[in-house]
Amino acid sequence: MSKYKGFKRSLAKLILEDGSEYLGWSFGKKRSIAGEVVVNTGMGGLIQTLTDPASHGQILISTYPMAGNGGIPVRRNGTPNFDDHGLPLSLESEKIQTCGLVISDLCEKASHYSAGTTLSGWLEKEAVTGIYGIDTRALAVRLRERGAMKGKILVEGKNDVTLDSCILSNPSNVSNNAVKTFGEGSIKVALIDCGAKANVIRCLLARNVKVIRVPFFHNLEGIDYDGIIVSGGPGDPKDCGKTIETIRKAFESSKPVFGTGLGNLIMALAAGADTYKMPFGHRGQNQPCIEKAEGQTEGQDTGRCYVTSQNHGFAVRSGTVPGGWQTWFTNANDGAIEGIRCENKPFSAVQFYPEGCPGPRDTEFLFDRFIEQIKLYRANKGE
Repeated sequence: MSKYKGFKRSLAKLILEDGSEYLGWSFGKKRSIAGEVVVNTGMGGLIQTLTDPASHGQILISTYPMAGNGGIPVRRNGTPNFDDHGLPLSLESEKIQTCGLVISDLCEKASHYSAGTTLSGWLEKEAVTGIYGIDTRALAVRLRERGAMKGKILVEGKNDVTLDSCILSNPSNVSNNAVKTFGEGSIKVALIDCGAKANVIRCLLARNVKVIRVPFFHNLEGIDYDGIIVSGGPGDPKDCGKTIETIRKAFESSKPVFGTGLGNLIMALAAGADTYKMPFGHRGQNQPCIEKAEGQTEGQDTGRCYVTSQNHGFAVRSGTVPGGWQTWFTNANDGAIEGIRCENKPFSAVQFYPEGCPGPRDTEFLFDRFIEQIKLYRANKGE
């Protein structure tokens, strides 16, 4: 029985597609679900990761030993609070994007002044299935050795689901379908929403930028902008044909273009590079990335390493970056390409999140660099 009075536990089981099984207890919504099983190694930021659109449809494993002790900073009915710009406070979107959560130990009582509900209560309202009592670090080792897999959480007394019902997400599942403007700054940035986190907009608004958020399928016709940001998001970048074509056309001008996360992959494909599915991806707030000095050849770097926030399962294939472009960042752990840039135009992208929330903020300066490129472009045009 649970040590908390009135908290009734139900058995649950996590089953991976290689046949391995992990027995635990159900929390949140008591229903069986299937999804891609991924590991997040961050010590914090669980709330932001759960609401990150790039996490849509995934079963998320948190390797941190406990979850739920701080509660969830939403209203008591589970709905988020919003700032003056209509952006959700403390969250990266208005709802949980994952379909499942796997943790080691659940704290069912929240002890923080901002908590409006418990983790379990929040997941239940959002119809998200949780399982706890799992050795998540041993599970992370298994996935690291065998690669990302589909999986399912079966809850006692609920109908079974098949792994075939697991559908890999894409921007169509998370992109806002209407054009919306934020702020009144003199610099105008078109944000292509492939699953944009709320903190991208917050970072730009803090720099007095007017943000015009457009759906991922928008061709930017009729939009007055000084520069483009291609946001992060879920899925295979090769499924984003319309966005790739929009960026190819944008490359015909000299207006600055900057991409993050999925945006890096889309820009790479638009430039002529190739992408591939990684064995298990990069997820968490602790991914080290080494910056290469401008103009240096492959293999040379500045020696500067940044700690970054990431959430992706695809990467740019090494050796396919075309002439006129260069690798900008690489991952210090596995050598994966973490950023590219054009050698003669203001086009650049990174695989990580400079807008990482709750952090780290080591690379947020890249937004300042992007804005400086816009100012330089406008100065050269006599504006």
